Amino acid sequence: MNRVILMGRLTADPELRQTPQGTAVTRFTIAVDRRFRKEGGQQADFITCVAWRQTAEFICRFFQKGRMIAVEGQLQSRSWDSQDGKRQYATEVIIDNAYFTGSKNESSNGTNQSTGAYQTNFSAPEAPTYSAPQSQSDDMGFVDLSFANDIGSEDDLPF
Repeated sequence: MNRVILMGRLTADPELRQTPQGTAVTRFTIAVDRRFRKEGGQQADFITCVAWRQTAEFICRFFQKGRMIAVEGQLQSRSWDSQDGKRQYATEVIIDNAYFTGSKNESSNGTNQSTGAYQTNFSAPEAPTYSAPQSQSDDMGFVDLSFANDIGSEDDLPF
């Protein structure tokens, strides 16, 4: 069984892209805190995630850098030959579901600080999750996602 569930903070705003066939895709990184921390060691793992179609659109619309997100999906490894002839490898989580997490007061957009009430800034009712259609495998093959190799540095992290 290949199932992955992660919760962490987005390290950058997700950007919606289109494949040459017009399929929506986004690739982003989440910082997942480790349960146990070593003295002076890394305190988070940075996990690359890819979302397709409506799931990608949902994530790009409602999530931004620093926001907590929970994702559920499958771990996928792929390899390719770079321009200099070296073999490159990538391991990513292919997202099936995305969830809002954290407190409703976490978002500075739409929070009423005096009452703690959450005000939505969009016309649709708040949806806590989005499940992608199960037929994602038709054109999900090896699409060039090299645009997303610009993950950034730890200096860009919101925490």
